Parts: sequence; C-alpha cells; structure tokens
Amino acid sequence: MPAFAAPDGTQLAYHVVGEGEPLLCLPGGPMRASGYLGDLGGLSERRRLIKLDLRGTGDSARPADPATYRCDRQVADVEALRVHLGLDRVDLLAHSAAGDLALLYAARHPQRIRTLALITARARALGVDFTEAHRREAAALRTAEPWFGAAYGAYERVWAGSVADADWDAIAPFFYGRWDAAAQAHAASEVAQTHEEAAEIYASGGAFAPEEARAAVAGMGARVLLLAGEVDSGPLPRIAADIAQLIPRAELVIQPGAGHYPWLDDPGRFTRTVAAFLGQEPAGLAV
Repeated sequence: MPAFAAPDGTQLAYHVVGEGEPLLCLPGGPMRASGYLGDLGGLSERRRLIKLDLRGTGDSARPADPATYRCDRQVADVEALRVHLGLDRVDLLAHSAAGDLALLYAARHPQRIRTLALITARARALGVDFTEAHRREAAALRTAEPWFGAAYGAYERVWAGSVADADWDAIAPFFYGRWDAAAQAHAASEVAQTHEEAAEIYASGGAFAPEEARAAVAGMGARVLLLAGEVDSGPLPRIAADIAQLIPRAELVIQPGAGHYPWLDDPGRFTRTVAAFLGQEPAGLAV
C-alpha cells in the first residue's frame, strides 16, 4: 500500500486505481475511508485515481493529536501528497465534505491547482452551509418513492434529535437517485468506513474563515467544476449555483436524477461529464 509521511509524521495511505494522468481524489463523509469512491463510475478508465485515506481513516494511521482531524489542519496533508507524487500542479476531485478541504487547499495553494472538480460538495469554507430546510425541500421531491413514508418518518425523528441507528439507516434512500441493490450495499458500508470521533472534529470551531477563503478563491485562475445532483439536498442545485457565483471560472452541471453519489446513479453520464471537464473528451459538458 503506497504511503507517505504528513508534516507531523503521521503515515497516510492512498490507493491507486486506473491508468493515465493522475487525479487526486479526496473522500467526504466527513472522515470516511476512500474505498466508498470505488472507481468513480468507471472514471478510472480515463484517469489514474489517487484516492487519499484521510488521517485516521482506512489504511492511514491515527495521529498523535486528534485536533489535527480538523479540516483546515488537513490541508498540509494534501500538499504533502502533491509533493510526494512529484506533481507541480494537480487535478483535484473532492466529494461531499471534502469540498471544504479542497477549497481550503485551493485558497492556500492556488498556484498548485490545475483543475478542481467539486462533486456534490460542501462549501462551509466559503460560508455556505446546508440546512434542515434544504433537506426538506429535496425530500419533497421523493414522495412517489415506495420507501418515502418510512424514510421521511425517520428523517423527522433525526431532525428532532434522534441518534438511533435505525433512524439514520432508514433515511439513506434520500441520498441516492435510485435505491437499488448497488445503493443499498454502498450505504451499508458507511458506518464501518467512517471514523466518528474524527468526523465530530472535522468542522469544529475555528476550521473555517469564510471571508478569507472567499477572497483567496476569488483570485484563483483554475477551472472549477461544480457537479450537483438533481434530487440531492447537499447541495440543492440552487445552492450549488450560489456557490458557483463565488468561484471564478466555475462551471455548474446538474446531473438529472442524481443524488449525493452521482457516479452510482448514472455512471456513464458522470464519467463523461467529469472527463469532458478534465479535457479528456472533445464533447461539451453534460447538462
């Protein structure tokens, strides 16, 4: 298993899938091992995916200081990976909560970013968060689904403060465009792949300074893709449009019928969209 040392000495692992130009991939969760990304719907046939296990997850070691799980303190890990790989500039892909990490990396090291693909990504780093109202708005799109009644009842209990595993398991269908066998297996792996203690620290107080990050990102020259799912709540398509307004050269794509894991909902459309953005295909971006 390839690995490298973070600046504080923590040994971090990464997984390599596919061939071609490298694409650095940051997993979300937050603090979920990179295995859930799979081959990103076949994107590994077009690019060499370098999937980082964030500190304390997957095959990466746990740090001596748990405070280093905080998002802003992991920016140095991403930079250490770039240096380890010997890359002057990187194509960076981030999913979900890793959007914050990627944006902080871009704000701190804008000259090291060639392209940035934000996949159903958070942007708390820029002062944009997702709310219960957003979750309710997206949930209302799924009323015709056979699982809706039970899942929505569980959602109400979660919003009311439930920490019951059964309720959290029951809301999983809302995060997928299709609640099929592949989605169910994917959802079932989440708990085992997630470092819960680290997840609690990831976005804790002091992690983000939105005004500073916005100013830094505003000067970034790299092309940025924001890919949102049509039925996803994090972000809603309209919130993704708001995020795009904060980033120069941002291109917004809404994948039809997709939830929070668009490479599972329609692998072909997802890979064509991302590959086109990265310059691997002459075709225009999917819409």
